[in-house]
Amino acid sequence: MTGNPTRKSINFASRLGFGASGIGTLYRDVSEIQAAEVLERAYAGGMRYFDSAPLYGHGLSELRLGRFLRTIDRKTVTVSTKVGRYMIPPYGETVNYGLWAAPLRLKPVFDYSYSGTMRSLEQSASRLGIADFDLIYIHDVDRFTHGDAYERRFNEAIEGCYRALDDLRKAGHIKAIGVGVNESDVATRFIRACSLDAVMMAGRYTLLDRGAEADLLPEAKRQGMEIVVAGVFNSGILATGPGTSGTTFDYGAPPEDIVARAKGIEAVCNRYGVPLQAAAIQFPFRNPLASAVVLGMSRPERVAENLAWSRQSIPEDLWSEIDRLFPSAATTGV
Repeated sequence: MTGNPTRKSINFASRLGFGASGIGTLYRDVSEIQAAEVLERAYAGGMRYFDSAPLYGHGLSELRLGRFLRTIDRKTVTVSTKVGRYMIPPYGETVNYGLWAAPLRLKPVFDYSYSGTMRSLEQSASRLGIADFDLIYIHDVDRFTHGDAYERRFNEAIEGCYRALDDLRKAGHIKAIGVGVNESDVATRFIRACSLDAVMMAGRYTLLDRGAEADLLPEAKRQGMEIVVAGVFNSGILATGPGTSGTTFDYGAPPEDIVARAKGIEAVCNRYGVPLQAAAIQFPFRNPLASAVVLGMSRPERVAENLAWSRQSIPEDLWSEIDRLFPSAATTGV
């Protein structure tokens, strides 16, 4: 590794992180009591890295995480959130709440400018109840989110978001800067364009989709970059199993080739008596660049399941068989 000599290790308080999208009511409503319980169980089980974003429940996730953070010693956890959006009252506008079942009735506004970044962080600090951040990700600067506006948004994020976060990092107000996206080539472009400390790669370095092996991971290795892996279940298909009715891949119906690939992986796991979910969680840790894996949870009982799967013994032969299903490191997925 050549690396950036000024880059410092983030020192995640735990390698298994809690993704707070679920307590923001992703897919289903989650009560205040249930949200508090799942956070308490995660902490009791040893999870010490907590990640949120303004988008999650349109501020609700950060509010709920903030209530929990005020009950523990802040020094025992790593906390990250994201910038690129802030929330405003809709003032009569119709708001599309998308995948959020019961969010705060606020309207998200994309803004990757310097001032928009500061506004986003000020709101996050108020919701979370903390003045210091371990890691801030620039969020969702990708083609899927912005379409034809992607190029403009990317440039805005470099000139605005990154410059604001770099100033805060230099002043000691935040410890590290990252980018959080679902497209590995976009993440690669970011780490070549500016001095980041980490990448949150969602869905592109999983059992099912190794797209990041083609571009991001080689560049991250060259730079000595830390990788945080999210979306290890590819939004559902590796959590419920490819044969489950209504399962999803990247938040939509899975294509036939993805279902076939997932069934092949599941068959290998079954031969070794290893739960598919355990293999999905542990897969990224085979690469030394992976500093943390973030898992989204909204049900208390899922905490114990995920922790157990993360500790499941997996024979090396299983990995070898699964690797043979991917004939090239340039597998790009979809």
